[in-house]
Amino acid sequence: MKNILVTGANGQLGSCFRKHRKKYSNLSFDFKSSRELDISNFAEVDRLFSSQSYDFCINAAAYTNVEEAESEKEKAFQINAEAPGKLAEVCAAKQVKMIHFSTDYVFDGSKTEPYLETDEVNPINIYGASKLAGERQITEVIDEHLIFRTSWLYSEFGHNFFCTILKKAAEKASLNITTTQLGTPTNANDLAKYVLDGIQKDSSATGIYHFSNLGQASWYDFAEEILNYSGKIDQVVLNKTGFFKTLAQRPEYSVLSKEKAIQEFGEIRDWRNSLRDLIDEVV
Repeated sequence: MKNILVTGANGQLGSCFRKHRKKYSNLSFDFKSSRELDISNFAEVDRLFSSQSYDFCINAAAYTNVEEAESEKEKAFQINAEAPGKLAEVCAAKQVKMIHFSTDYVFDGSKTEPYLETDEVNPINIYGASKLAGERQITEVIDEHLIFRTSWLYSEFGHNFFCTILKKAAEKASLNITTTQLGTPTNANDLAKYVLDGIQKDSSATGIYHFSNLGQASWYDFAEEILNYSGKIDQVVLNKTGFFKTLAQRPEYSVLSKEKAIQEFGEIRDWRNSLRDLIDEVV
């Protein structure tokens, strides 16, 4: 039996780990919400690891508001960089493998083909910079780590693009969605299962890997697919826009190459197939 700590357990990704835990009978989970374990409170982290024994620490706690990060730089870096760095120190001391999540926003979007793990990083917003700092703090202090960079994460849990589009459809809203940013929508349920499958298979992999669903889309494509497949396309006015003003600059292209992950951990689903399965499940 492998003992797994999951931090940020009530967030979007943490909720997906909780949802799928019963499928892994040989794994034992200790889910800690941000209220139960504030990973930026180093004394709390030390006390927990002194009282419990873990084989893995899945850090699903994060500051994820890209817009607010522009005005809350200190908070974003505290949660996304300093806290994971401390968590990594404790994991290293206790011989616990750390699994952490980063973002496609560590890249500036200047490429026109999928980003490799080895490509130059150059974040163009505070959120991306804070996540990159977290990557670096972790890799500096613990060898036994896995960092999954992901993109455009959505699920039935929390606040995300998928839930927002469905909510706007119920309100019969008019939507202006950008066509100029290209990336890949990623079902957080797929990411959670991918990580747990890797643990169950006793993968010895370490380092940085990219995980998003396969294919690419604009935010407009993503919205259109949600509305079409859910049968709600006639409930909204969906408009294309080339430029959507935001506080935080976004990379125009942030598709991630998954070849390294597929070779190590196995196949990944196309984003449309994954989205449609979730719609069938929850709508």
